[in-house]
Amino acid sequence: MLIREIESESKIGNWDQGQGPMQVLQTAIAEASGKDLTPIRIVLNEEKGIVRSEIGVLCDSERRRGHSIGDYRQRGDVNSSEFNAVMVLPTGIGAELGGHAGDACPVARLLAQACDKLVLHPNVVNASDLNELPENSLYVEGSVLARLMMGTAGLSPVRSNRILLVIDAHKDSIFVDAAINAANAARSSIGIDIVEVVTLDPPVRMRARFTNSGRAAGRVEELEYLCKVLDERAGSYDAIALSSVIDVPHEFHKEYFDAHGSMVNPWGGIEAIFTHCISSLYNLPSAHSPMFENREVANMDVGMVDPRMAAEAVSMTFLNCILKGLHKSPRIVTDINEMRQAHVLSAEDVSVLIQPDGCLGIPTIAALEQGIAVIAVRENATILKNDLSVLPWAPGQLHIVENYWEAAGLMLAMRAGILPAATRRPLEGVPVTPEQLGGVAAVTDDEASAVDFISNE
Repeated sequence: MLIREIESESKIGNWDQGQGPMQVLQTAIAEASGKDLTPIRIVLNEEKGIVRSEIGVLCDSERRRGHSIGDYRQRGDVNSSEFNAVMVLPTGIGAELGGHAGDACPVARLLAQACDKLVLHPNVVNASDLNELPENSLYVEGSVLARLMMGTAGLSPVRSNRILLVIDAHKDSIFVDAAINAANAARSSIGIDIVEVVTLDPPVRMRARFTNSGRAAGRVEELEYLCKVLDERAGSYDAIALSSVIDVPHEFHKEYFDAHGSMVNPWGGIEAIFTHCISSLYNLPSAHSPMFENREVANMDVGMVDPRMAAEAVSMTFLNCILKGLHKSPRIVTDINEMRQAHVLSAEDVSVLIQPDGCLGIPTIAALEQGIAVIAVRENATILKNDLSVLPWAPGQLHIVENYWEAAGLMLAMRAGILPAATRRPLEGVPVTPEQLGGVAAVTDDEASAVDFISNE
């Protein structure tokens, strides 16, 4: 059983002709599926009428099947009693904000002030030993966030989770000891319930590589033993924390820090693919942190690094961020009747999606279909260059802004029910459309007086 990446391309012409965006998405997913293939992650990149899809698939001879990322349910009545937002920063695409080690935490804390609840995924706030989750945020794995937007999953808040921590049985005990110490630190300082630490031998094999588009991805092999561990302990845990070695070319460690933020983080993409798989198979919150390969890498002198990478440069285990995130990660609800319960946040409760401009994947297309407003932030540039404006948006559905300050202000206007354009100048007047109904005789002054007299009676 392994996870790998499939790349394909198809010419679709204009989005508003022939297949719509949701059809394009589902067609790409269907083409990547087969007897033994389960799609678990997809990124679309459009350029001059060509849509290139990069899809992560689970290849499983045992025919395990998880929750499909392509299933869609149109949301019903919209809940206007709350203003809830979803924040997306796709992993492995070199985002200026959020493409490194939790450097989007301040952005998340800002946006959280402009909404009732903020749904976000680990890439937004994971910062090695740090995790500055806003109090009103819901920390969910990326595929779960996509399923929320597609209308097939809901989120039920919890007080706390029982966390199962699975780590590599590293050949150097210093890294195993460090992971266990990190778990005990989370237990003693936060009160997190880590029910067990399992050292996995043989471990899952993770190989990080770049796709042709420059996106971080990779390959995961030998998942069978991990699934056996999770199957045997089913019911004893509510969330899954994973920590394992990721195979990357040795030179990447130095090149990444020397690039001062211009190199796509090579580890994040394969981590996202891995956790997409686990959450899809087990329908539980999951998150991953990498382990150092050896002491040479751990002791590498990287000097003073770009501030966005500083959290990575000072950590030994990178583990505490995911333990804090999983501590209160919401329960995933798929029963349609339970999804209608007041305590469950579903697609009906989502008011707006905030994302980098140029990104196109399941959350964006789901928002388009669901009638959810989208705020795209230009300043958060990535390697993806989709022109979102060509999609068939409803009037006023897509808002392209310069930065997250503007995004927060726009959210406040939406939350207050204020037409955003009314806060800008010049202010256009309301459109006036002269319309004359054909075949209707004009009313004379005498007839108008008669009508007025009758109405007064």
